[in-house]
Parts: sequence; C-alpha cells; structure tokens
Amino acid sequence: MKKDIILCGVGGQGILSIATVIGEAATQAGLQLKQAEVHGMSQRGGDVQSNLRLSTEPIYSDLIARGSADLIISMEPMEALRYVGYLAPGAWTVSSSEPFVNIPNYPDTDSLLAELKERQNVETLPIEALAREHQVPKSANMILLGMAAAHLEILSPEALRQAISAVFARKGEAIVAANLKAFDLGLNAAK
Repeated sequence: MKKDIILCGVGGQGILSIATVIGEAATQAGLQLKQAEVHGMSQRGGDVQSNLRLSTEPIYSDLIARGSADLIISMEPMEALRYVGYLAPGAWTVSSSEPFVNIPNYPDTDSLLAELKERQNVETLPIEALAREHQVPKSANMILLGMAAAHLEILSPEALRQAISAVFARKGEAIVAANLKAFDLGLNAAK
C-alpha cells in the first residue's frame, strides 16, 4: 500500500507539525517514508509545502509527480487550489475553508471556495473558528489532521493519536491534551 500526500499552507500555520506527526506515526508503524519540503519565505507568511510519501514497499523518490497524489491536506483554500494538478483521479482534498489573506491581491473568498468545492472529493471546515470555539486556538492544524485521518488509510486514527502524544510530549501534558482534543474534533466533524 502507498499514500502520496501533499501538505500545504502558509508559514506559521503548522503544516510541518502535521508532517512530523504523520512521519512519527509512519515510523512507528514500520512504513517506508520519504519527505521533501519547500519553505517559501515561511517566516513572512509565504507558501509552505511538503511532499510526504508513505508505503509498505521501498520508495525511491521523495517527490510526488503531477497527477499522482492521493491526498492534499491544506491549511488554506488558495494553497489547496495551487496543488490540485498533482491529484490522481479519485483523490481527496481536505482543506480549511478559512483563507489566510497574506497578499494584497488575494482572490475573492467566495469565488475561491466555490472553485474548490466544484472539484470532486473535497472536504472543508472552518478549522480556525472551531479551534477558537473549543479553546484550542493553537491547534487548528491538528483539527485538519483529524479531518484527513479517514483519507490516510495507511495509518489508523489511533496511530496518529499516539504520534501526537509522542511529538508534543516535551511541551507538556496540557499541550498534548489540546492537540489530541483538536485531532478528535476534526475526526468527529469529518464523519
């Protein structure tokens, strides 16, 4: 089994934390893993993207070819649209529905969301609003990971929960609990 995942968003949104959690879960499950990251001025709100390839068989490249990704996990709807050309037929896009307006000519939000929702197999939620509403404002990225968990297939939600606990353990029990709560919010909202 193989899963090619594109993670994308804007610097500071926690895309690389999602990659770290998935990577930890894959390592603990004994999967093959390759990852390539692009940090486009991430400290200033630029594009951040990661190719994450998981497999039960050897992987020879860390890059995902156009038309072959199984899943896009995006913290930002415009960034999700930027990478749809990489999706394989029948693949999924899981994205925040809330834009991160970081440029003066950012597209009209309603048009952007309409274009995203015109595509097949798209799931969106206002993850930042959910994070604030449930008192986990710094864990919106884990809500997104929870939403995407059902589409990962190669890793179980429980394996992802264990990886969240391991990755955030050094930050203390309160941070682990907040991230697990956020993950479960996304997991349950996606059902």
